Amino acid sequence: MPAQQKKIIFCIAGVFSFACALGTAAAIGTQLWIRGTILCKTGALLVNATGQELEKFIGEIQYGLFYGERVRQCGLGGRPFQFSFFPDLLKIIPASIHVSVILFCTVLVVFALVGTGFFMYNAFGSPYETLHGPVGLYLWTFIACSCGCLILILFSSEVKIHHLSEKIANFKEGSFTFKTHSEQFADSFWIILGCSLVHFMNALLIRFAGFEFPFSKSKDSATTTGAVDLMY
Repeated sequence: MPAQQKKIIFCIAGVFSFACALGTAAAIGTQLWIRGTILCKTGALLVNATGQELEKFIGEIQYGLFYGERVRQCGLGGRPFQFSFFPDLLKIIPASIHVSVILFCTVLVVFALVGTGFFMYNAFGSPYETLHGPVGLYLWTFIACSCGCLILILFSSEVKIHHLSEKIANFKEGSFTFKTHSEQFADSFWIILGCSLVHFMNALLIRFAGFEFPFSKSKDSATTTGAVDLMY
C-alpha cells in the first residue's frame, strides 16, 4: 500500500481513538449508565393497587458510576433523592466489581490516548519494528478493546446479577420495600460499547494498512522455518 494511504488510515484510526478517549472520560462522570423504574411493593400491597393506581407507586431511578438520583413514589407524590456511591453505598453494593469498572474505565482512557499518540507517530514519524511500530499499535488497541469488553461484562453483572438498582432503592428504607419494575442501560453504557467496537475496527484498519497480525506472522515464519529444515 502506498505510504500516503497508510498515513491517511493511521490518521483516521488516531482520530477514532482520541474520540473514544474523550467519550469514555465523559461517560465516567455522568449518571446516565442506568435508567429504570422502582415499584414501592409495600405501598402497592397495602392498597391492593392495580392498573392506573399502580402508577402512583412507581418511581424513577438513574445512576452512573459515582452518583445518581431517584424519585420515591409511595402513593403520596414523588420525593426526589440524590445518592452517592462513595462512601454511602459501599456497604450494600459489590464494591470490588464497582471499583473494577471504574479502574478499567480509567485504563481504557489511558490506552486510548496512548494509541492515539502511536497512530499519529506511525502516520507522520519513522517508526521501527518494536512497540513504536505495528506491534505496538496492535497491543494498545487490543488492551483498549479488552478493557471496554470487561467494563461491559462487569457492569452488566453488577446490575443484573447483583440487583444493584434494588439495593440502591432499599438503602435506608425501614418499613418500605422496593422492587425493580424496569431498567435499561443508558447512554454512557452504549458509549463504552461503541468505543470497544471502534478499537476493534482500528485493529482491522491496521491490518488493512498492510501489517500482519503479530501471531499470524510468527506462525507463518515458523512454518517456513520448518519447511527449510526439512529440505536439509
